Amino acid sequence: MDNSQNAGYQAGQAKGQAQEKGNQMMDKASNAAQSCKETMQETGEQAKAKAQGAANAVKNATGTKN
Repeated sequence: MDNSQNAGYQAGQAKGQAQEKGNQMMDKASNAAQSCKETMQETGEQAKAKAQGAANAVKNATGTKN
């Protein structure tokens, strides 16, 4: 393999490594986004449950039905 072939090979290797690194970073970003989405859904469900509990407490305290 002459110098130009070796340089081309090394450039191809570097490009492949850069693409793989980019793919890994995208995977990490996707996982972080999914985790954030799940956390926000859980937070929303907890807030909804607390609001429902508070509404029920008011109904019980005032003797209101439904």
